Amino acid sequence: MLNVVNLAMPFFLLIFLGFVSGRRAKLSRDGLAWMNFFVVYLALPALFFQLLSETPVEELATFDFVAATTFSTFVMFVLAYSLARFILRGSIGEATIQALVGSYSNIGYMGPGVTLAVLGAGAAVPTALILCFDTILLFILVPMMMSIGGSQNVKVGPLAFEIFKKIVTHPFILAVFAGVLAAAIEFKPPVAIDQTISFLRQAAAPCALFAMGVTIALQPSRRTAKELPVLLLIKLVVHPVLVFVLLEWIGGVDSLWISTALLMAALPPAANVYVLAQHYSSYVERASTAVLYGTLASVITLPALIYLIQSGILVP
Repeated sequence: MLNVVNLAMPFFLLIFLGFVSGRRAKLSRDGLAWMNFFVVYLALPALFFQLLSETPVEELATFDFVAATTFSTFVMFVLAYSLARFILRGSIGEATIQALVGSYSNIGYMGPGVTLAVLGAGAAVPTALILCFDTILLFILVPMMMSIGGSQNVKVGPLAFEIFKKIVTHPFILAVFAGVLAAAIEFKPPVAIDQTISFLRQAAAPCALFAMGVTIALQPSRRTAKELPVLLLIKLVVHPVLVFVLLEWIGGVDSLWISTALLMAALPPAANVYVLAQHYSSYVERASTAVLYGTLASVITLPALIYLIQSGILVP
């Protein structure tokens, strides 16, 4: 158990350091924007590109795995949305953000750091695939639902083009496809370029976790919501349970890939949930509270899952 604590705690301590820095340091938000730019557009794409480009291309054709993990995220979105829309009688906009709380894992900022530290470099490919296809799924669902909720006359053409543009220009997705292409043609970057990518890759996890802590600290978290415990239960418990059931039902999936999928599904709601809530002016303060409380709850749930995985109780 001590080994599990030693593995998990550095991630939460980096988030905590970012949180304390955000609360105590009297600095402008502008610096955080540059750090987020570095993480999203440089460090994490470098990580994904380098790891995928070094992977035999035949290992990337895992359609059953992608279908199971992406479908699980979709089911969590629908479940949380149905709770918010039809039981709590919220608006479509509010229900969509609540659906994100229940389905959108912190796969960008926390995912690679957690899976690679716990499971090793072999987790890189499933991590990248989940990140890529979950991002595509949510890029489709959120604008579509918000358009439906905001207008009765949704123009399908412009909406579809906007969704397509967001998908094909997202740095994570571009990095994943570039890495796959590099693996397919066995491309090796020049030494100087490869070393630069390695520098960026090594900075990805600590910078992402610190920036996440600062982001949480700067968000308002004054309003709680009665539905929050249920949404976090869906995100932190039901989501990984469904992933496990589906992958076991499919059969033939490598245990390392199952473990990776479980860890990715068990991550707390992404900080981007608050960003999207702000963008659509819906469920804003409660979204920030959900991110904060979800991260705090994962201090218990994530190490517990890591223990179940490493002890062989969950994944032999």
